[in-house]
Amino acid sequence: MDAVKFQKRTPELCTPPEQRDQMRETPWGYISYFDYRKKVEFGEKEYREIDRLCKELGLLWFASVWDEEAVNFMEKLDSPCYKMPSASLTDHDLLHKVRTTGKPIILSTGMSTASEIDGAVKAIGMDNLLICHATSSYPCDPTELNLHMIGTLREKFPSCPIGYSGHEVGLITSVVAVALGACLVERHFTLDRAMWGSDQSASVEPTGFQRLVKYIRVTEDSLGDGVKKVYESEKASMKRLRRVYSRPSE
Repeated sequence: MDAVKFQKRTPELCTPPEQRDQMRETPWGYISYFDYRKKVEFGEKEYREIDRLCKELGLLWFASVWDEEAVNFMEKLDSPCYKMPSASLTDHDLLHKVRTTGKPIILSTGMSTASEIDGAVKAIGMDNLLICHATSSYPCDPTELNLHMIGTLREKFPSCPIGYSGHEVGLITSVVAVALGACLVERHFTLDRAMWGSDQSASVEPTGFQRLVKYIRVTEDSLGDGVKKVYESEKASMKRLRRVYSRPSE
């Protein structure tokens, strides 16, 4: 893996008022949704520790930002780039705020129409932009992954690299996304899919991530350049097996 991504929200801004007092079972007991959102939110102390460990490991880290105050928070930590979550694709004020940082932007396109994607790209500009195809259901049924959208986005935005943010069960379809042209793959990570939490079933455990990275690297190596050639490794077989050779062109 090259990087690890977290989420940064300001609960006071990102929790809809009508949902704040809804009660739910959590590892901290039966509490309101608003209290739950505050419990799961990392603050500066936690992110400073994340920053320290990632630097020690030589691993990039950044975050999806869900509101403008979250951008201010991440700027204090000198984030190398920003991820715009699918839910925020239509928040053009937030898109403009992130663009003012001058940092590269990764834009996820789940739960969005083609026209909404066009509007977001117009608002954000294509400079230093990577667009990720995504379907925002957790876990996502394979019939709704629509991986050919990777090619559609590559054709529509030829100057932008295209990635894939996956929420499916298993690894195969994420590898197929690479074969279809995705230059970035994002998957949710968990220590144990049996742990409490709404995204666990769409997440990948450590051993699964090791396999996923291996499969992706093999896929990258195997794609080649699309130019047909005779490899040195084939010549012994050609000499042994071929009976008729092509004639020189007239």
